[in-house]
Amino acid sequence: MKNLLFVPEEIRQHLAGDDAFAALMQLSGKAFRDVRGRKTMQISLGGKSYFIKQHFGVGWGEILKNLISFKQPILGAMTEVHAIQKLGEIGIATTPLVAYGQRGCSPASLQSFVVTEDLGGIVSLEDLCADWKSNPPSAAFKQKLIIAIAQLAAKLHGAGLCHRDFYLCHFVLKKQALEQGDIGLYLIDLHRMLQGQPSNGSTVMKDIAGLYFSAMDCGFTDEDWALFKQHYLPQTVKFWNKAEARASQLYAKFHSNKFQKRLADEKSAIK
Repeated sequence: MKNLLFVPEEIRQHLAGDDAFAALMQLSGKAFRDVRGRKTMQISLGGKSYFIKQHFGVGWGEILKNLISFKQPILGAMTEVHAIQKLGEIGIATTPLVAYGQRGCSPASLQSFVVTEDLGGIVSLEDLCADWKSNPPSAAFKQKLIIAIAQLAAKLHGAGLCHRDFYLCHFVLKKQALEQGDIGLYLIDLHRMLQGQPSNGSTVMKDIAGLYFSAMDCGFTDEDWALFKQHYLPQTVKFWNKAEARASQLYAKFHSNKFQKRLADEKSAIK
């Protein structure tokens, strides 16, 4: 594997020692996700807030499991680095890239990190839409938001990209802009993104299914989904039927006792 390091002076000057890679891999901060082999934290350097994702190696077991399932294993932070760069090229807003690094020879023990800017005061669509079933927004705002989501999805998938965690929680808006009526969507958490995917393929279908599933409890109607389809890419009836069937499967899995226990365990580990 190729060793890589990009750390600008604005970051280096706040690190201890001469080894910027080691210093960034040893940083600690407010944990937002802490799972096997990967940690996401909010950190402060020079009085400025950033987010860092540290990858500590996935192990051969995880790599083999993915290969047996015909899935591309995610080895480290460079997947997200390349995704951020690609989104910038096609005009989709995301967390701006600040620094990144990769070190190691074995794909199983590869260490890497990516540092991004903190977007500041934001709200996810998951939180924004949480009570819409009982307390719906204005029809005009809802329509504007659905069109914005569909156009972002069309731009993403039309460029051959698949998020692979395409849920409402990974679409965010800046609160200040939202208060002024501006719907400027940011797509975040890109560490599993795939490139070079056909726009009508199974990975794209799974993205749409994830989005469909995550909106099921938010008061989205058949008319809302019809509006989404109008502003998304042209797809076959078979594509939409598969997406809806998979969304129902995801919904049942998410609400199962086993999955809810796993979520609780992850949250407990962060605390």
